[in-house]
Amino acid sequence: MNYPLDERIVNDDPNNPWNLTPNYQVFENNTSINPNLFILQKPDENTNMFTTFATSFFATCLLLTGDTSSFSNWSYEENPTLMILVVLFAFFMAIYILNVFITLFSEATVDHEDSFLITRAEYLAKIELFYLLPHQRRWNDWFPEVVYYCANIDETRKKVKKMIDKGEWNINKIPESKKKLMEKLNIPLEYEISLQDILEEIREMKNSSQNMLTEMQEIKKRLP
Repeated sequence: MNYPLDERIVNDDPNNPWNLTPNYQVFENNTSINPNLFILQKPDENTNMFTTFATSFFATCLLLTGDTSSFSNWSYEENPTLMILVVLFAFFMAIYILNVFITLFSEATVDHEDSFLITRAEYLAKIELFYLLPHQRRWNDWFPEVVYYCANIDETRKKVKKMIDKGEWNINKIPESKKKLMEKLNIPLEYEISLQDILEEIREMKNSSQNMLTEMQEIKKRLP
């Protein structure tokens, strides 16, 4: 419903702009000899938002967005404590929110470098297969026969040992390059072989325990 802005309409509609404007009240000046009247704005629930817990919580949420209208009824020069508290609140909340974003960013990027590289390799493979012409695939500048990678020795050693511990380092695949890499990293070949033997023994023990459990269940079923 459209309301005219030059003619007052009084009703119970909460969306009526005439009901949303500030209300003023006329008072007699009883404290002075001058009999003139004075006009004061009628207070409402938003005049002091810190009278109840609900409005105080909402005022704090507004402060987080930079809205300081809840303090507009107080003079900062006459209330230096209020000014100091507002400055401290803005300072500490800025530090807190920055730390939250840093934590979320670090959690989002940790252990995702490998998946990022795999995804990028997949897209490059699709581009090579479906968007390049045959003569473009033979360009040595784009597709050299040998590709060199630079990596930190300590980080590479940690990664190789971690893969060996998890059983992901299969020396049977590309054995020569893996053996040379282990020699460069000063990782003894027996370290990889011994861990593989341990994993095989664990798998055999697990299989044997499962077989024994199955046999015991069958014997239990045969008993009266």
